[in-house]
Amino acid sequence: MSEVQEHVPGGVIERLPAYLNVLLQLRSSGEMTVSSARLGELARVNPAQIRRDLTHFGSFGRRGIGYDVQTLVERIQHILGSDHVHRLALVGAGNLGSAIARYAGLSKHGFIVSAVFDTDPGKIGGRIGDLVVLDMKDLERVVRKQAIAIGVIAVPPEAAQAVADRLADAGVRVLLNYTPVMVQVPDGVTLHNTDPVQELLHTLYYLSRREVVAPEAR
Repeated sequence: MSEVQEHVPGGVIERLPAYLNVLLQLRSSGEMTVSSARLGELARVNPAQIRRDLTHFGSFGRRGIGYDVQTLVERIQHILGSDHVHRLALVGAGNLGSAIARYAGLSKHGFIVSAVFDTDPGKIGGRIGDLVVLDMKDLERVVRKQAIAIGVIAVPPEAAQAVADRLADAGVRVLLNYTPVMVQVPDGVTLHNTDPVQELLHTLYYLSRREVVAPEAR
């Protein structure tokens, strides 16, 4: 069971994956311990903030030594619930969907794409890695049979809402939406929107500010 308590601020939960990614890289390079200063440098978070974040979940690290990398990896994975397998249903077998299905980073964090669906007869029956692309007409049956709780929407924008509705009706409780459409979900379903264009526009704001400030600095 997760150690996350209801009073933990959302920002803390949002930063934990960044800490975990850094720790996994450190572990793969053979590093055994890491200081909050080093972790903060790599995760781009103030070390004091890291220490405050981790105190929500118990006592970590030792003064003068730092954090044990393996222990902290295991604890954060447990907190996030990524220490066991989570099955995903992916809808959309186009370029984006295929890239998501093949992304090795998912399995590293306990996410397994166990079913891929599409409506295109040219894609149905084809393979993405070890997965056979299934017909959308089988979505509800497969999702319920495999007890899949997470759905990924990678379809054309005009199909996003209908796909979200079907996934929710089939019992999916978390939806990751890769389309620019703001879909509606019923109570009890958590929605995360991941629009690359929106992220780039967010980044562009900081880039434009830097370009304005740079000449003045000279």
